[in-house]
Amino acid sequence: MAVQQVDRERVMAFRVAAVGLAERGQDRPGDLPLLDLGVQEYTPGSVRVALAARTQADLEDKRLVMVWAARGAPHLHRKRDLWDLARALWPVSDADATARIQSGQIREGMKLGIRAFTATAEANRKVVTGSMPRGEVSTQVSKLVPKELTYFCRTCDAQHIAGNVWQHAGLAGGLQVESRGKDATLGPIKDWPGVPEENDGFDRLIRLYLRMLGPAGPLEVGKYFGSSTAEMKKVWPDDLAEVGVDGRKAWLPADAVDDLVKAKAPSGVRFVPPMDALLQSRDRDLLVPDRKQQKEVWRTLGNPGALLVDGEVAGVWRAKMAGRKRVDLSVTAFGGAPGAKVRKAVEAEAAEVARAREVPEASVAYS
Repeated sequence: MAVQQVDRERVMAFRVAAVGLAERGQDRPGDLPLLDLGVQEYTPGSVRVALAARTQADLEDKRLVMVWAARGAPHLHRKRDLWDLARALWPVSDADATARIQSGQIREGMKLGIRAFTATAEANRKVVTGSMPRGEVSTQVSKLVPKELTYFCRTCDAQHIAGNVWQHAGLAGGLQVESRGKDATLGPIKDWPGVPEENDGFDRLIRLYLRMLGPAGPLEVGKYFGSSTAEMKKVWPDDLAEVGVDGRKAWLPADAVDDLVKAKAPSGVRFVPPMDALLQSRDRDLLVPDRKQQKEVWRTLGNPGALLVDGEVAGVWRAKMAGRKRVDLSVTAFGGAPGAKVRKAVEAEAAEVARAREVPEASVAYS
């Protein structure tokens, strides 16, 4: 069978639609297909901006909860999906576990592989029986895990569990992220079954990534989940369809190929927050071909949001609250100041950021 060939423009159109940015619907947040993959919170409240870019519905949904999920990062997920997600995210091998928790702080601890996840998840489960300050949880968990998983913190003059292994094992230990920032708290997920004993469903996560951010290969999937290309190749599903993206090999669930072939670039503007699902694809040369622009979108510290115009990343933006009544948006457009039509659309879309930030007004300034 001939391999379907597509160009980057077709892939961009497919991904924008797959992650829910082609048009803003009426679905409640928990009904959005993107919640299968999860919505990462990069800064407090950024998930609300991500949801507002996709739905006109009320952004509050009691079916959703924040947990440490993919890469140990905080993600919004459906409560009903958490146990299946925890088992699917459980390491598939010791090598996979070691790849996920690589850190100069715990060089010996990395060698524990899956045992590092098990010990940390069990400690999380034992310590967190009610709402607790994050710092207190860290202190208590650090006392229960193998010393190899901790490091000496000069600032605190104490041994701390390394953040990467702690957060990677958070969901498996039944933790939810109740709040972030200065007064961050963690709590137990009600009726949590226990710590997974083995991986169950990683192939489903691979298909899910490809359905949202494909076509792609083991390299991109490995980077997304914090693992290695070699480990992904070992568990790569054998029922995927191969496609060519500008001559490069990539894969997609077979039933998604037709959607890829028919995908058309959307019209309109969206403000997507930093670390939005669309920006999580690991083939950044495809998403933003210009290397200078890539450095603007993905920074070492303090990523901005991305301005999406007609399905392409056309600039970056940052927000600053002006009291309790307005959010000020600073936009840097790639390729110079946008035309009047785009400016008008940007100003209209800024109202959705204000809705997400729960203020009545938004202003836009270009830099």
